[in-house]
Amino acid sequence: MLEFKFIELVGAFVVLFAIIDILGAVPIIISLRNQQKVIKAEKAVSISLLIFIAFLFVGEIILNLFGVDIASFAVAGSLVIFVLAIEMIFGVEIFKHETTSSGATIVPIAFPLIAGPGAITTLLSIRAEYHTINIIAALILNLLFVYLVLRTVDRVERIVGQDGIFILRKFFGVILLAIAVKLFAKNVVIMFS
Repeated sequence: MLEFKFIELVGAFVVLFAIIDILGAVPIIISLRNQQKVIKAEKAVSISLLIFIAFLFVGEIILNLFGVDIASFAVAGSLVIFVLAIEMIFGVEIFKHETTSSGATIVPIAFPLIAGPGAITTLLSIRAEYHTINIIAALILNLLFVYLVLRTVDRVERIVGQDGIFILRKFFGVILLAIAVKLFAKNVVIMFS
């Protein structure tokens, strides 16, 4: 049903903004660029939008086809986020990034940093609260902000400097680790209950 409500748009925007947390991902993005990984903002945002829209309408059906529930999906995604956090905190390379034409655009930028398991699970959950048109509008506004951040990340690096980036990378690595642990713990309990 198409029923636009500004208050729902704002509510969905805030929830998605908090869970996507592109500002918290800036150190990861900078780290990937420093490793000479190619990040195409337009492609990352487009792929993220496709993932979000697909999961908004048929997410549970897709997961059920593979015999996977949302909790299992979230646990698997939390492990990917955990490894990214370990890389940030300890300065090691665990993911052996194969050379592809998309560089780091699809993995890990589009998935799991932008359209990650937490964001997808949240998206599936807010369907019960908000009309679909408001969720899509909030999603598009969030992805426009993500696009701006991806396009201006070099400016952020210049303003903050190398020492600032180092500190931010370690700090957000710990935050990312905490998010991974929380996502894991919450969904492991659901899986075994």
